[in-house]
Amino acid sequence: MSFKDYYEILGLKTNKVSIDEIKVAYREQAKKYHPDRHMGDSHSEDKFKEINEAYKILSDSKERKKYDRNWYVYRQRKKKIQDKDNEEKKTFKEKLLSILFGINPIKKKDTRNINKTPEKGENIETEADINIIEAFNGTSKKLKLLAVDGKTRTFTLDVPAGIQNNDKIRFVGQGKAGKNGGKNGDLLVKIHIKDTKEFKLKGADIYKEVSITPWEAALGTKLTVQSIDGEVSIVVPKGTQSGEKFLIKDKGYKVGRGMRGNFYIVTKIVVSKKLTKQEEELYLKLKELQNKELKKVVNK
Repeated sequence: MSFKDYYEILGLKTNKVSIDEIKVAYREQAKKYHPDRHMGDSHSEDKFKEINEAYKILSDSKERKKYDRNWYVYRQRKKKIQDKDNEEKKTFKEKLLSILFGINPIKKKDTRNINKTPEKGENIETEADINIIEAFNGTSKKLKLLAVDGKTRTFTLDVPAGIQNNDKIRFVGQGKAGKNGGKNGDLLVKIHIKDTKEFKLKGADIYKEVSITPWEAALGTKLTVQSIDGEVSIVVPKGTQSGEKFLIKDKGYKVGRGMRGNFYIVTKIVVSKKLTKQEEELYLKLKELQNKELKKVVNK
């Protein structure tokens, strides 16, 4: 199945466009090729289907990100084919001139190329997502990419422990081909570190939300919490509120040379959605007691 240039289908010349620009382009193309305006025209019907298919992918941020990786390689390959076609046309023209007028531009071209300096090929860049736990401990992932020759290649992405967000992993010689005998460019994979449900990364600090009951918040308690690389213990004092932070130094993300950020435990007071009759009675009694105390404070 041939690769479809969804940006071209929507009339866009580049992928450096916003979602609003994609929406505008989609409406224009959909209106232009709508079946109601081209009754019985199978070409317009096929075109309309492609337009909807393109919008479905490009309007979804996750699907668009996946598509853009292959789109970049496709455009590079297309340019290479166009350059080759132009070169063949130029060569044909030169041969024709040689036959008609005795000119030998091919020989002249060869002479001109003798002293050309080797040039390294261009680098190719792509992106890969890993979660914070994989980034902290290091991981190995399989990465499938559409190569310049149009074939899908699989790379093993070895991510070192403690890699930083937006760091790049280099595959030497896996980029575009060099010119005049020069070395190939490199493939650069930019790493994006994503949060998990349990851990969130802010700079070099790691945050974790921990649920506590109303009585634990009111009376205080001791908690054992799983950090990213082991258990830590904290004392929750009496009267703790939702959203309070407890700092554990040097238990955050790695920042190099054995140093680490901090680990923050954030409290969240939770109440059971279904209370027993006895629990309801206790909460009502607590409410009455608190109202009495409040009245005493007001009347002073």
